[in-house]
Amino acid sequence: PLCAANIDNEWIPSCPTHLKPVVGIKFDTLQQGISFYENYARLSSFDTRLYSAKKRKSDGKISLKYCVCNKEGFRETPRLQSNCKKKRPITRMGSNARITLKLINDQDNYIIFSFHEGHTHPLTTLNSAHHTIQSRNLTLAHKKYIMDNSRANIGATKSYRLMKEHVGGYQNMAASVTDFKNFQRDIRKHIRGKDAQMLIENFKRKQQMCSSFFFKYEVDDKQHLIRIF
Repeated sequence: PLCAANIDNEWIPSCPTHLKPVVGIKFDTLQQGISFYENYARLSSFDTRLYSAKKRKSDGKISLKYCVCNKEGFRETPRLQSNCKKKRPITRMGSNARITLKLINDQDNYIIFSFHEGHTHPLTTLNSAHHTIQSRNLTLAHKKYIMDNSRANIGATKSYRLMKEHVGGYQNMAASVTDFKNFQRDIRKHIRGKDAQMLIENFKRKQQMCSSFFFKYEVDDKQHLIRIF
Protein backbone atom coordinates (compact mmCIF):
# COMPACT_ATOMS: atom_id res chain seq x y z
CA PRO A 1 0.00 0.00 0.00
CA LEU A 2 1.19 3.49 -0.89
CA CYS A 3 0.64 5.18 2.48
CA ALA A 4 2.68 6.42 5.39
CA ALA A 5 2.64 6.55 9.18
CA ASN A 6 3.70 9.58 11.18
CA ILE A 7 6.36 8.32 13.60
CA ASP A 8 8.60 10.71 15.58
CA ASN A 9 7.72 13.60 13.26
CA GLU A 10 8.86 11.59 10.26
CA TRP A 11 6.81 9.74 7.68
CA ILE A 12 7.90 6.14 7.09
CA PRO A 13 7.05 4.70 3.65
CA SER A 14 4.97 1.55 3.59
CA CYS A 15 6.85 -0.84 1.30
CA PRO A 16 7.53 -4.59 1.19
CA THR A 17 10.46 -5.38 3.47
CA HIS A 18 12.47 -7.26 0.84
CA LEU A 19 12.44 -4.17 -1.41
CA LYS A 20 13.69 -1.75 1.23
CA PRO A 21 17.34 -0.65 1.22
CA VAL A 22 19.44 -2.29 3.93
CA VAL A 23 22.96 -1.28 4.92
CA GLY A 24 25.40 -3.77 3.44
CA ILE A 25 23.48 -4.75 0.30
CA LYS A 26 26.00 -5.21 -2.51
CA PHE A 27 25.63 -4.14 -6.16
CA ASP A 28 27.80 -4.97 -9.17
CA THR A 29 27.69 -1.40 -10.45
CA LEU A 30 26.83 2.07 -9.18
CA GLN A 31 23.88 2.32 -11.56
CA GLN A 32 22.37 -0.86 -10.11
CA GLY A 33 22.40 0.74 -6.67
CA ILE A 34 20.81 3.93 -7.97
CA SER A 35 18.12 1.97 -9.84
CA PHE A 36 17.39 -0.06 -6.69
CA TYR A 37 16.70 3.12 -4.69
CA GLU A 38 14.62 4.62 -7.53
CA ASN A 39 12.46 1.48 -7.64
CA TYR A 40 12.01 1.64 -3.86
CA ALA A 41 11.01 5.31 -4.19
CA ARG A 42 8.47 4.50 -6.89
CA LEU A 43 6.83 1.85 -4.72
CA SER A 44 6.91 4.22 -1.73
CA SER A 45 5.38 7.19 -3.61
CA PHE A 46 8.20 9.71 -3.55
CA ASP A 47 10.71 11.02 -6.06
CA THR A 48 14.49 10.97 -5.88
CA ARG A 49 17.37 12.94 -7.28
CA LEU A 50 21.10 12.36 -7.45
CA TYR A 51 23.08 14.41 -4.96
CA SER A 52 26.79 15.04 -4.63
CA ALA A 53 29.54 12.45 -5.07
CA LYS A 54 33.13 11.95 -3.97
CA LYS A 55 35.86 10.59 -6.22
CA ARG A 56 39.08 8.77 -5.47
CA LYS A 57 42.18 10.79 -6.25
CA SER A 58 44.08 7.76 -7.49
CA ASP A 59 41.86 6.80 -10.43
CA GLY A 60 38.93 9.26 -10.40
CA LYS A 61 36.34 6.57 -9.61
CA ILE A 62 33.28 7.59 -7.61
CA SER A 63 33.87 6.38 -4.06
CA LEU A 64 30.68 7.79 -2.46
CA LYS A 65 27.39 8.61 -4.16
CA TYR A 66 24.37 10.13 -2.44
CA CYS A 67 20.79 9.52 -3.61
CA VAL A 68 18.25 11.68 -1.81
CA CYS A 69 14.55 12.45 -1.70
CA ASN A 70 13.75 15.24 -4.16
CA LYS A 71 12.45 17.33 -1.23
CA GLU A 72 15.85 17.25 0.47
CA GLY A 73 17.19 20.56 1.77
CA PHE A 74 15.69 24.01 1.36
CA ARG A 75 15.76 26.19 -1.71
CA GLU A 76 17.07 29.71 -1.29
CA THR A 77 14.42 32.43 -1.43
CA PRO A 78 14.67 33.91 -4.93
CA ARG A 79 14.87 37.63 -5.42
CA LEU A 80 11.69 39.23 -6.68
CA GLN A 81 12.01 40.29 -10.30
CA SER A 82 9.73 42.71 -12.07
CA ASN A 83 9.53 40.50 -15.18
CA CYS A 84 8.73 37.33 -13.21
CA LYS A 85 5.30 36.11 -14.35
CA LYS A 86 5.05 32.90 -12.36
CA LYS A 87 6.30 32.02 -8.91
CA ARG A 88 8.11 28.74 -8.50
CA PRO A 89 6.33 26.36 -6.11
CA ILE A 90 8.05 25.28 -2.90
CA THR A 91 9.44 21.80 -3.53
CA ARG A 92 12.14 21.46 -0.86
CA MET A 93 11.02 20.56 2.67
CA GLY A 94 14.23 19.50 4.39
CA SER A 95 13.69 15.79 3.91
CA ASN A 96 16.47 13.59 5.34
CA ALA A 97 15.60 10.43 3.37
CA ARG A 98 18.62 9.16 1.44
CA ILE A 99 21.05 6.35 0.81
CA THR A 100 24.82 6.49 0.45
CA LEU A 101 26.49 4.09 -1.97
CA LYS A 102 30.14 3.33 -1.25
CA LEU A 103 32.76 1.78 -3.50
CA ILE A 104 34.45 -1.33 -2.10
CA ASN A 105 38.16 -0.54 -2.19
CA ASP A 106 39.50 -3.86 -3.47
CA GLN A 107 36.62 -4.41 -5.93
CA ASP A 108 34.50 -2.49 -8.44
CA ASN A 109 31.32 -3.20 -6.50
CA TYR A 110 29.23 -0.84 -4.38
CA ILE A 111 27.39 -1.34 -1.11
CA ILE A 112 24.72 0.62 0.73
CA PHE A 113 26.86 2.42 3.29
CA SER A 114 24.03 4.31 5.03
CA PHE A 115 20.25 4.60 4.73
CA HIS A 116 17.77 7.06 6.27
CA GLU A 117 14.17 5.97 5.80
CA GLY A 118 12.07 8.78 7.31
CA HIS A 119 10.68 11.83 5.48
CA THR A 120 9.78 15.22 6.94
CA HIS A 121 6.74 15.50 4.67
CA PRO A 122 3.66 13.37 3.93
CA LEU A 123 4.09 11.01 1.01
CA THR A 124 1.94 10.90 -2.11
CA THR A 125 -1.41 9.15 -1.72
CA LEU A 126 -2.46 6.12 -3.74
CA ASN A 127 -4.75 8.23 -5.96
CA SER A 128 -1.91 10.61 -6.84
CA ALA A 129 0.96 8.12 -7.07
CA HIS A 130 0.89 8.18 -10.89
CA HIS A 131 2.01 11.84 -10.82
CA THR A 132 5.42 11.09 -9.30
CA ILE A 133 8.42 11.32 -11.62
CA GLN A 134 9.41 7.73 -10.85
CA SER A 135 6.02 6.49 -12.10
CA ARG A 136 5.99 8.56 -15.29
CA ASN A 137 7.58 7.16 -18.41
CA LEU A 138 6.83 7.83 -22.07
CA THR A 139 6.68 4.44 -23.75
CA LEU A 140 7.09 3.71 -27.45
CA ALA A 141 3.30 3.49 -27.70
CA HIS A 142 2.95 6.99 -26.22
CA LYS A 143 5.49 8.42 -28.68
CA LYS A 144 3.90 6.77 -31.72
CA TYR A 145 0.46 8.01 -30.65
CA ILE A 146 1.77 11.59 -30.32
CA MET A 147 3.51 11.43 -33.71
CA ASP A 148 0.47 9.96 -35.48
CA ASN A 149 -1.78 12.65 -34.02
CA SER A 150 0.75 15.32 -34.88
CA ARG A 151 0.49 14.33 -38.56
CA ALA A 152 -3.26 14.91 -38.25
CA ASN A 153 -2.60 18.35 -36.75
CA ILE A 154 -3.71 17.24 -33.27
CA GLY A 155 -1.76 18.92 -30.47
CA ALA A 156 -0.17 17.34 -27.42
CA THR A 157 -2.89 18.40 -24.97
CA LYS A 158 -5.71 16.98 -27.05
CA SER A 159 -3.68 13.81 -27.70
CA TYR A 160 -3.29 13.40 -23.93
CA ARG A 161 -7.04 13.73 -23.36
CA LEU A 162 -7.88 11.33 -26.16
CA MET A 163 -5.46 8.70 -24.87
CA LYS A 164 -6.86 9.12 -21.37
CA GLU A 165 -10.24 8.02 -22.70
CA HIS A 166 -8.68 5.01 -24.44
CA VAL A 167 -6.87 3.71 -21.35
CA GLY A 168 -9.65 4.41 -18.86
CA GLY A 169 -8.39 7.38 -16.84
CA TYR A 170 -5.43 9.54 -15.89
CA GLN A 171 -4.23 6.93 -13.38
CA ASN A 172 -3.50 4.55 -16.26
CA MET A 173 -1.57 7.03 -18.40
CA ALA A 174 1.89 6.56 -16.79
CA ALA A 175 2.73 10.02 -18.17
CA SER A 176 1.65 13.64 -17.75
CA VAL A 177 0.43 16.22 -20.25
CA THR A 178 3.78 17.98 -19.76
CA ASP A 179 5.57 14.81 -20.91
CA PHE A 180 3.41 14.83 -24.05
CA LYS A 181 4.17 18.51 -24.70
CA ASN A 182 7.90 18.03 -24.16
CA PHE A 183 8.05 15.14 -26.61
CA GLN A 184 6.16 17.09 -29.27
CA ARG A 185 8.55 19.99 -28.67
CA ASP A 186 11.49 17.63 -29.23
CA ILE A 187 9.94 16.43 -32.50
CA ARG A 188 9.62 20.00 -33.76
CA LYS A 189 13.18 20.73 -32.73
CA HIS A 190 14.38 17.63 -34.59
CA ILE A 191 12.66 18.52 -37.88
CA ARG A 192 13.50 22.23 -37.70
CA GLY A 193 15.19 23.17 -40.96
CA LYS A 194 14.11 19.89 -42.59
CA ASP A 195 10.39 20.53 -43.05
CA ALA A 196 10.73 21.62 -46.70
CA GLN A 197 12.74 18.51 -47.58
CA MET A 198 10.13 16.34 -45.84
CA LEU A 199 7.39 18.00 -47.91
CA ILE A 200 9.20 17.33 -51.19
CA GLU A 201 9.91 13.70 -50.26
CA ASN A 202 6.25 13.24 -49.37
CA PHE A 203 5.20 14.54 -52.80
CA LYS A 204 7.72 12.25 -54.49
CA ARG A 205 6.20 9.24 -52.72
CA LYS A 206 2.74 10.33 -53.90
CA GLN A 207 4.09 10.63 -57.44
CA GLN A 208 5.39 7.05 -57.31
CA MET A 209 1.97 5.79 -56.21
CA CYS A 210 0.00 7.88 -58.70
CA SER A 211 1.45 8.66 -62.13
CA SER A 212 -1.01 11.54 -62.68
CA PHE A 213 0.18 13.37 -59.58
CA PHE A 214 2.28 16.37 -60.60
CA PHE A 215 4.24 18.96 -58.64
CA LYS A 216 6.96 21.47 -59.35
CA TYR A 217 9.05 23.52 -56.95
CA GLU A 218 11.80 26.12 -56.96
CA VAL A 219 14.61 26.90 -54.56
CA ASP A 220 16.86 29.93 -54.16
CA ASP A 221 20.65 30.03 -54.33
CA LYS A 222 20.80 28.82 -50.71
CA GLN A 223 18.63 25.78 -51.48
CA HIS A 224 15.69 27.23 -49.56
CA LEU A 225 12.24 26.33 -50.87
CA ILE A 226 10.62 29.50 -52.20
CA ARG A 227 7.58 28.24 -54.14
CA ILE A 228 5.78 25.01 -54.95
CA PHE A 229 2.92 24.13 -57.28
